[in-house]
Amino acid sequence: MFDLILEHAHIIDGSGRPAYRADVGIMGDRIAAIGDLGTAEGRLRQDVEGRVVCPGFIDVHSHADLSLFSEDSARLLAPLVEQGITTFVGGNCGMGLAPIGSSNREGIKTYLEVFTQMVFERDVRWESLAGFMEHVEKAGALLNAALLVPHGLLRIAAAGMRDRPANGNDIDCMQSLLAESLEAGAFGLSTGLQYAPGSWSDTRELRQLAGTLKPFDGIFTSHLRSYTSTTLGQAIDEVAEVASTAGVHGHISHLFSIPWMGALHRPGLKVLKWLAAHAELAVKALPTPLLHLEMRRLLGRIERHISQGTHLTMDLMPTTAGFTHLLAFFPPWALTGSREEVLARLRDPLKRAAMLSDIEQGRPAWPHRGRSDWSLNIMRQLGWDAVTIMAVHTQKNRPLEGRRFTEIAAERGKHPFDVMCELLLEENGQVLVFESLGEPDDPFTEQYTLPAITDSGTMITTDTILLGMGRPSYLFYGCYPKFIGRYVTELGLIGLPEAIARCTSLPAREFGIADRGLVLEGAFADLLVIDASTFGTKANFRDPQRRPAGLDTVIINGDPVVQSGVLLPGVLPGRVLRKNA
Repeated sequence: MFDLILEHAHIIDGSGRPAYRADVGIMGDRIAAIGDLGTAEGRLRQDVEGRVVCPGFIDVHSHADLSLFSEDSARLLAPLVEQGITTFVGGNCGMGLAPIGSSNREGIKTYLEVFTQMVFERDVRWESLAGFMEHVEKAGALLNAALLVPHGLLRIAAAGMRDRPANGNDIDCMQSLLAESLEAGAFGLSTGLQYAPGSWSDTRELRQLAGTLKPFDGIFTSHLRSYTSTTLGQAIDEVAEVASTAGVHGHISHLFSIPWMGALHRPGLKVLKWLAAHAELAVKALPTPLLHLEMRRLLGRIERHISQGTHLTMDLMPTTAGFTHLLAFFPPWALTGSREEVLARLRDPLKRAAMLSDIEQGRPAWPHRGRSDWSLNIMRQLGWDAVTIMAVHTQKNRPLEGRRFTEIAAERGKHPFDVMCELLLEENGQVLVFESLGEPDDPFTEQYTLPAITDSGTMITTDTILLGMGRPSYLFYGCYPKFIGRYVTELGLIGLPEAIARCTSLPAREFGIADRGLVLEGAFADLLVIDASTFGTKANFRDPQRRPAGLDTVIINGDPVVQSGVLLPGVLPGRVLRKNA
C-alpha cells in the first residue's frame, strides 16, 4: 500500500525531457511507482489534475546552515520551503559553523559572531563537522542540508587571523581537519577568496587542499578572489588551475562582474549609473550584443577551460544586488587580529583616515595582495551610494535598515565612511549590507545577466542568509519562482523542463547528491506540485517578504510540508545528507 498517491500529474521529471502524464506513488521516503495507479491502494490520494509534479529545488549556494544552530531554525528557514527548496548546500564562501578546531578559537569566535550574530560560548555545542551534523539531527531540520567544509574556519584554526601565506604546519593542520570532515560526509571544500581570511591564501595553498578532496570525490567551490572586470578572468583561471591540477571538480560561485575602468573609472561609472537610472531608454538605445558582451566573455572563458578537460561549473543569483558584511568592504590590513583590534582601528582617527585613503585611491590589481589593491573595494568601484544597510544587531539602529549610507551621511553632515565606522562601532562590528550599481534589478543591469540566466549549464541559487533580523533579500522568498515566472513564463527565454532541470537534477549530479533531483522510481520523494501558469513571485528588493504564487504542495522525504500553499506546523522531515552515504 502506498502512503500517498499523486493522481493525474503532468510530470516534469527534472531530466530536461518534456512533461508526461502519470500517477506518482510514494511509500515511506521514496518514490515507489510511477504510472497508472488508478486501482492501487493508498492511504492518501491527492488529485493534481492540471498541475505539474517536479523534483524539489536544490540550492547549491546557500548560507542557511548558519541558522541551523538556532532553536528557531525551522521558522527562520520556512521561506525556503515555501518557494519549493527541499535541499540546500551550506558552508559556502569559506564560511560555516564547523569544524571549530582546538586552536585560535578567539579568531573563530570573532569570525562567526560578526557574520551570524550568534553568542559563541552559548550557541556552539560542537567541535567537529560530525558533531555539528549530530547536533542538527538531534534538533530536527525542516529541509535537507548538504554541507561543504569552509576554508575560512580551516585557515583560522591553522594560522589565526594573520595575513600571511600558509606554511607547511598550517597546511598539515588544514588538511587534517578537511579530511576528518570529508570522512564525516562533507561534499567538498568551499573558499571565500575575496574575503579575509580566504584572501590571505595563495594558489599553492589551494592546490594542496584540493588534493585532499580527490579520494573523496569532493567538489572545490569558490567565491572567487576577484569579481572585478579586469581581473575576474584570472580569478576564474585560478579555480580552473586548482581543479585541473588536483583532478577534482571546480565550481564558481554566484558569477557576476564589478566594473573597473582604470583612469576613466570615475566618468565611466557616472555613465553606467545614468544608464541604470534610465534603464528602459538604455535597453532600447543600446544594441543587445553590447549589453551581453561582458557576461558572454566570462562564459567563453569558462567554456575554454571545460573544452581543455577541466571539470568546471558555475551558479548565478537571478538578481543584480549582492550582500555581505560591511567589514568585507574595508582594506584587508584593517581586518587582521581580534574584533577588539579591528574596532580599535575604526576608533583611531589616523587609521580611519588611512582606510579611507586606501578605499578612495585603491586600484584593483591581481593577485590583490597589496595594501590597497583588494578587489572588494565596492565604494571605489560602485560609489558610496551603492551600499544599503541590510541588518544590524541592536534595536536602536533598526530604523536604518534599508537605507543608503549616503542618505544617512547627508542628514548627519558627515562623510559616508565615518557613518559606516560609527555604525560598526555601535553594532560591535555586526552589520550586513547590500551592494548594487543602482536600484536593484533594473532592466539595464538585468540585461547583463541574461546570457548566464539562459545558459543551460548554469545553476540558480539564493545565497540565503536568513538569521531572523534585518531586511532580507527577496531571493530568500522568491528566487526560484522569479527564475521560472520571469524567464520561462513572462519572457519565454527558457523552456520549463530545462529550467526545472537546472534547479534539480543538474545541481544534484554536479554536487554528488545521490537519489535526489529527479522524479524517478527509487529516488527520495522530494517533490513539488505547482501551477506552472501562475508560479511566480511579486517579491522585490523593496518588498521582499512575500510568498510566491502557484505552489500547491511541497513533499520532503515523503512527508508533505506545504499543503494548499500553506506550511504545515511542526513537521521536520529534513535530513543532514552525507556524501556517498
